[in-house]
Amino acid sequence: MTDGDIIHILEEAGPLTGAELVDRTRMEVYALWHACKRSPAVRFEIIGKRFLRLDRVVQGYARLSPSIRREFLTYTLVGLESQTEEISRKSQTLREDIRRISRDKLTLARESIAAAVATLPGKEAILPAVCCIIAGDITYEMSHLVPRPEKSTGELVRGSDLDIIVIVENDLPVEAARMLDKAIYKKKHYLLVHPDYREEIDYILKDFNRVMEQLRFDTFESMVACKILDEGEFLYGSSSVFEAVKRLVAEHGIRERLREMETQAINSRCQAETRLLELEGDLSESEAYHLFYTREEGEEIY
Repeated sequence: MTDGDIIHILEEAGPLTGAELVDRTRMEVYALWHACKRSPAVRFEIIGKRFLRLDRVVQGYARLSPSIRREFLTYTLVGLESQTEEISRKSQTLREDIRRISRDKLTLARESIAAAVATLPGKEAILPAVCCIIAGDITYEMSHLVPRPEKSTGELVRGSDLDIIVIVENDLPVEAARMLDKAIYKKKHYLLVHPDYREEIDYILKDFNRVMEQLRFDTFESMVACKILDEGEFLYGSSSVFEAVKRLVAEHGIRERLREMETQAINSRCQAETRLLELEGDLSESEAYHLFYTREEGEEIY
């Protein structure tokens, strides 16, 4: 398919997301992105935000999310220079849709944790020592509903997962922490298998001793944990526990260290886009994984 064919489709259909344009053209994603980027008649409107994600296969661990491929498919509106007003209208609609998806997932996360805690005997004594923090796509208002396989089962889930960090005070009895963990896991399984949800809760439970170890920022796992605590927002439980966590993150200078990594990731993205536009023909597997997308768009939590 030629550039002229792509332009003809956009003239007839109006501005389209990258995914919609792939469906219309039946082109391979990279080839279509490459052709659109090189065409002076085509305009890109990126919707949403780019943010730091840590990836153990990337030198220095820092890359931007979403990947170039995911950004093009889900968060980019492709149109013509002559379609400025249409692009503006549709981009606003898409932004509102993404924010709504993020809000809906946030509400589901909060309701799910509240329901799990409500099943606990002696919950009134447990809750003041517990704080649940939401992180990931939701905090950037970048959640999506693109189906993807859940890591442990391979079952398709509805887009962005619900990243939840459960912080408990050191003196919370072991049995109480065990019951809390079991209740959340039960809710996780319910949301995963129920056909009306197909949502994934990705959570971890840890105490302040573990938080202090991770604030050393000296391993990949601890860097990921620190990033999540830095970006995380209050979800449920004790606000005083939440404030204590945020105070520790600030005292250890985590935000400043992450900003340095973000600068590195921004530079790497610019270099990747330049390299991709210079290439001719199909991408090799290595080039695809390191430049256009990653083997796994998600990240583990620690």
